[in-house]
Amino acid sequence: MYKWRTELKYCLVALGFSSAIGILIGELILMWLLALLTLTIVNLYQLKRLNRWLLNTSTENKIDPPNSFGLWNNIFDIIHQIQKQEKKSSHLLGVILGKAQESSTVLEAALMMTDKQGNLDWWNLRSEKLLGFKKHQDRNQPITNLISDPQFLEYFYSQKYDETLKIESPTNPQKFIEYQIALFGESERIIIARDVTQIQRLENMRKDFVGSVSHELSTPITVFKGYLETIIDNIKDLDPKWEKPMLQMKQQAHRMENVVRDLLVLSALETKTLPKLQEKIKISTLINEIEADTQQMFLEKSHQFSIDCDESVLITGKRSELYSTISNLVVNAAKYTPHYGKIELFAKLSEESFDISVRDNGIGIDQQHLPRLTERFYRVDISRSSETGGTGLGLAIVKHILMRHDADLEISSETGKGSLFICKLPLTRVSQLSNKDEDQYNLVLESNH
Repeated sequence: MYKWRTELKYCLVALGFSSAIGILIGELILMWLLALLTLTIVNLYQLKRLNRWLLNTSTENKIDPPNSFGLWNNIFDIIHQIQKQEKKSSHLLGVILGKAQESSTVLEAALMMTDKQGNLDWWNLRSEKLLGFKKHQDRNQPITNLISDPQFLEYFYSQKYDETLKIESPTNPQKFIEYQIALFGESERIIIARDVTQIQRLENMRKDFVGSVSHELSTPITVFKGYLETIIDNIKDLDPKWEKPMLQMKQQAHRMENVVRDLLVLSALETKTLPKLQEKIKISTLINEIEADTQQMFLEKSHQFSIDCDESVLITGKRSELYSTISNLVVNAAKYTPHYGKIELFAKLSEESFDISVRDNGIGIDQQHLPRLTERFYRVDISRSSETGGTGLGLAIVKHILMRHDADLEISSETGKGSLFICKLPLTRVSQLSNKDEDQYNLVLESNH
């Protein structure tokens, strides 16, 4: 490797030689100027050669570096080595990229990459078939122009990609596409799209089946239950051995009626959207009403209820659904809290949401069951549910109602110490009640009563 010390030595030798000649002819400064001019011309010439070589190497015709001397020869060699290393790396990267592109063609999913501005950088062959992208025309186009569905635009810019998005295909309204987005680099995105048409059809069939069967069962169960009640009212006219079977049949008929009712509620929640015009509900009034109803329902247990609620908060939503959600949680707390137990209801603003909480000091739930509590018919303890008359659908209904109100459900519990359920409503659904609004609200309540 050429060293700067060698170059400095050559400069000092040139300076000494020009100084000696200058002293001999009596023109020391002139010789220094000539030496400096010569050195400048040589360096400018080498810069010109370097520039010409770099211009040539930027084209397809690669040429070796020109021969030189001293420091310039070292510069040419270093640049040439860097070029060779870059060429090797580019070739390796090309091979890897080629393999990635080749392997992506066999995937059933469409893969896309966008830059930080949201422009389409790269996509695989499946994207062209599934989403209608065109190889040369769509490169560097904003992906929101190519997939212009308003739901996709909201999902793309939200940067909240924990859940997937299912919408109609941009090329075929009969198909459904599921999108999953992940961030990487500097706000760049990788997008995976799958054709879930068949899955969506099966899901719709399941919803229709549950709704239809539940509706068809409701009438015969009502008739069956009605005849049983008539027989039980006249149980004295029957042989005493039939009393116990009849009472058990009535109990199971009532339980089946509750299951069918809850299935119909779930079916309606899944198939119907919230109305655009929604009510503004004074949450403190709603919670007080639920507390009074639950106390009356479990009067013999003598629970201690406490309420801590902001009196000025209004929630935008559907009153009957919010009543059902909170009531389900409070009734569950009452069911699994022993006599004289404590049930607390809170409704407060937090930093990111409005939280409606139900806490009890009942029997609690083991940690292993918490992730599955909102599944349909999931039971922590079958015998416990039979005793309380539960259908196993209450928390599934709660989950669906909260989803319809853009809210989440958080659950924490400890065996023997009680449970805490928190409904986290978005702040966009929260408003403050003014004095004028309160007067109007009270008038509405009075007119309803």
